[in-house]
Amino acid sequence: MADCGWTTNDSLYQAYHDDEWGVPVTNDNQLFEMLVLESMQAGLSWLIVLKKRKEFRRAFCNFIPERVAQFNNNDMERLLSNPLLIRNRLKMQAAITNAKAFVRVQAEWGSFAKYLWSFVHYSPEIHQYVSWDQIPAYSSLSEILSRDLKRRGFQFVGPTVCYSYCQAVGVVMDHIVSCDRYSVLSQPKILHL
Repeated sequence: MADCGWTTNDSLYQAYHDDEWGVPVTNDNQLFEMLVLESMQAGLSWLIVLKKRKEFRRAFCNFIPERVAQFNNNDMERLLSNPLLIRNRLKMQAAITNAKAFVRVQAEWGSFAKYLWSFVHYSPEIHQYVSWDQIPAYSSLSEILSRDLKRRGFQFVGPTVCYSYCQAVGVVMDHIVSCDRYSVLSQPKILHL
């Protein structure tokens, strides 16, 4: 299978590329999971995060935002003492803060998916990059999303994190044109949320 060339030889990385990356996500728990994981990834390799994902799911109550929003100081200490997680106090605090903001967005919009997908009029932004080095680290879309998320109280959501997030959840589709996933995911679609 031809891919985008960034997955290395790791089977976990390859499965993520082949089965998840760039596939439109409309489930709020999955959207919250990816927001937390993308924030945790800042400054690290994505493979490190993928290898810790199972433990993150366990520690963060399967990424149910309403539950994470209720985390207290004891929960914070539990997270920071877990050697299977990325033990960065600022990132952990941001995850809890973001859960609270996420729940507020859900209350306002009916779902976080409706809010997020409104930035692209409920249809993935399909790009036609020929090589991985053409893909930007951020875009005007990610700058706008970052500003709005920060205005709503989210943390660790700069334009680069937001662009990676949009790639991960299919808001933008950045598989390169020679990748086998491109033909599958580049078909225009309107999401009905």
